Amino acid sequence: MIEASKIAVLFDFDGGIMDTESQYSVFWHKIGVDYLGMSDLKNRVKGQTLKYVYDTFFAGRTEQQQEITEALNRYEQEMDYEYVPGAEAFVADLRRNGVRMAVVTSSNDRKMAAVYRRHPEVKTMFDRILTADMFAHSKPAPDCFLLGMQVFGTTPGTTYVFEDSFNGLKAGMASGATVIGLATTNTRGGIAGLAHYILDDFRGMTYE
Repeated sequence: MIEASKIAVLFDFDGGIMDTESQYSVFWHKIGVDYLGMSDLKNRVKGQTLKYVYDTFFAGRTEQQQEITEALNRYEQEMDYEYVPGAEAFVADLRRNGVRMAVVTSSNDRKMAAVYRRHPEVKTMFDRILTADMFAHSKPAPDCFLLGMQVFGTTPGTTYVFEDSFNGLKAGMASGATVIGLATTNTRGGIAGLAHYILDDFRGMTYE
């Protein structure tokens, strides 16, 4: 068995630690319909950075980008940030066993500041919080998880990724890490083939 201190566990935040994806789906569905006449924008942007969303769907539309950013900032201040079932206990168990952990999220620092106001403990639950402001390419590119490995000095063989979105799962697989898919946002069948293992949530999970 690999020594715990030589392992890194990288958690996606939305849908991985906090059960927020359904709330984002409501927001991005409305944005897609109102601005683009698209009913499926919410599915296309899951796991993506805001920069990716703007570059892909709102390129050159500076005024609309500003409007959406302001609306999103207001929305994130009012969101419900509730843990995925079992997440707190699992993270605490990993901590007790000396496993190094990071949140690796496509959210930016401003959004995470809103989280800390509701849940200040998040800052100390993990060794590092890696946000979209720290890596160049959005998921499904593996940059964010490769950064996590670099931070902890681990290899793909000693790194575990917990992800829920299609793009996040693809990024995890591309990084070479062991990927555990969480069926918190998509169904087990929907993410089959995109992860090495699949869980419904963290209830009953322990290091051993």
